[in-house]
Amino acid sequence: MPAPLRLRLDSDALVQNWRTLDRVSGTAACGAAVKANGYGLGAIEVARRLAQAGCRDFFVSNWQEAAELAPLGLTVSVLHGVRDEDMAAAAAGFARPVLNTPTQVARWKAAGGGACDVMVDTGMNRLGVSAADIADGLLDTLQIDTLMSHLACAEEDSPMNAVQRDRFAALTGTTSAKRMSLANSAGIALDGYAFDLTRPGLALYGGVPCADLADVIRPVARIEAQILQRRRVPAGQTVGYNATWTATTDTEVAIINLGYADGYFRGFSDRGTAMIGTTGLNVIGRVSMDLVALDVRLEPSANEGDWVTFETDLASASRASGMSQYELLTSLGRRLSRCWRG
Repeated sequence: MPAPLRLRLDSDALVQNWRTLDRVSGTAACGAAVKANGYGLGAIEVARRLAQAGCRDFFVSNWQEAAELAPLGLTVSVLHGVRDEDMAAAAAGFARPVLNTPTQVARWKAAGGGACDVMVDTGMNRLGVSAADIADGLLDTLQIDTLMSHLACAEEDSPMNAVQRDRFAALTGTTSAKRMSLANSAGIALDGYAFDLTRPGLALYGGVPCADLADVIRPVARIEAQILQRRRVPAGQTVGYNATWTATTDTEVAIINLGYADGYFRGFSDRGTAMIGTTGLNVIGRVSMDLVALDVRLEPSANEGDWVTFETDLASASRASGMSQYELLTSLGRRLSRCWRG
């Protein structure tokens, strides 16, 4: 049954974004974070397209996500490592763990110590073994493909970036790792942070994590939804929950089949924008679970069944809603039909 709301996805833009990030990565290989269902766009379709473009390294959060990609036969790393409950999946060989703790390292060694990756904490204090652990021999005998760390402030001009880079560089040659990996999307734009492998996420999907990438990253996803009703709201009447918007004059209003259950958040209330053709339209009133209202005085032909396109620039949408670009992407709801072009 055709859905009344959809996510239009641009395959060419996705691939071009990866190629741009691959170029900026210099001599380092460029991988792809496809966790959280490909940042909300669909991990299988994203990974298939990027693999065809030449991407060889993919990153997910957990083994369930890895299992979903297994039929594609890709090289997948599981960022959250391996729990006891994950060992059966890990033994199947369709992905390798990124070991994060001494307990995970011990568990992996006890199981035979096959190929793995390792996360080292260089200052974020989130996941990872310590440099002291490495110096004490924790990783000895492991078959490490990639030693990685994660930048805490890559999107900012922060002195912490250089501190983390230098701490990570100091580990070169201290383990059996074939490769070193530090840079996320924003880190790729920093000079000297690429090492051997970069791990972009947000920028692949049209997000702009830093000013240096603003002019080269293309939007990948756009929300489109149908008009359910067009109505005239008399001057002095209100629209939506809590009556936050009042018509100052008789106003033509379109009610759209989209709401916060679909990832179009209440933060867009009285602040969001949409388009019919080339005509810009303003969100009026409070976004509700399933519906949003638009002022369509500038589009007299808009009527029931017509499709409306919502803000495609993630950075602008983030400023308008108060939600991060990451949240806007990964919260896109299941009711949105994913429609790939190209």
